[in-house]
Amino acid sequence: MNMTHLRAFHAVAAEGGFNRAAAALNVSQPTLSAQVGALEERYGVKLFERRGRGVERTDLGDALFDVTRRLFTQESEAEQILVAARELVTGQLRVGADAPYHVVPMLAAFHRRFPGVRLSLAFGNSEQVLEDLLRRRCDVAVLADPAPDPRVHAVPFRRDRLIAFVERGHPWAARRRIRLADLAGQRLVLRETGSRTRAIFERAMGSAALAPGEIVEIGSREAVREAVAAGLGIGVVFESEFGRDDRLHALALRDVDVEAIEYAACLSERRPVRVVRAFFELLRETATWPA
Repeated sequence: MNMTHLRAFHAVAAEGGFNRAAAALNVSQPTLSAQVGALEERYGVKLFERRGRGVERTDLGDALFDVTRRLFTQESEAEQILVAARELVTGQLRVGADAPYHVVPMLAAFHRRFPGVRLSLAFGNSEQVLEDLLRRRCDVAVLADPAPDPRVHAVPFRRDRLIAFVERGHPWAARRRIRLADLAGQRLVLRETGSRTRAIFERAMGSAALAPGEIVEIGSREAVREAVAAGLGIGVVFESEFGRDDRLHALALRDVDVEAIEYAACLSERRPVRVVRAFFELLRETATWPA
């Protein structure tokens, strides 16, 4: 069997399309198509159904993909057994995160231990970060409350609680706590749909049969802070994200404990990869879970 052709099939199956797979393997799309075509022709089979720019695996393609996932995971494990015999002095770790507050101290600690490893960090809402992980655009993801997925290995490491905040001229600026019910009917400044902060807050409001007033939807945490500081509404964030800003005043939610659990995650099949394993080993040493 031609392993180049089999690797080409695996990349297309994993990435869901020829263009993404070609980029992942650093080959041209025509070259990749020819390699997959040669595999299908040699065995007289059809492994993919073409759907516009994407593809769907046939039943036979599904069965073969189950085999190639195990095969190339074992290949990676064999390589890492050899690599693990020496210090992690080179390499790259790509991290995706839904906020900088938890992940930056972790990366600083990682850099101190493995200064030769190049680090990259990209931000997005939780939905985007998880998609990047599944698409192999990052090696490790740091995000709140990911949904269970057999493709993903996730480790909890910290609890966090939601708070509200207002600008200093707001009538609530003299208070330390409010009730969740106080937010009913109020104009709120919230992140976009897909943000875990917003999803958890809206779930809590729904469970209490409460409805906010007007929602000002803004696509970044920094812009939410600026909008609240300008008096556009009441903001909602996790406590760890609030930081210090003399223009803003934090308000604890006194009658409800709305919390999330922050996780570090990787693809299950990539857990043996040395740099990924090193990240999780460091996480176990520094995590505050259970709180």
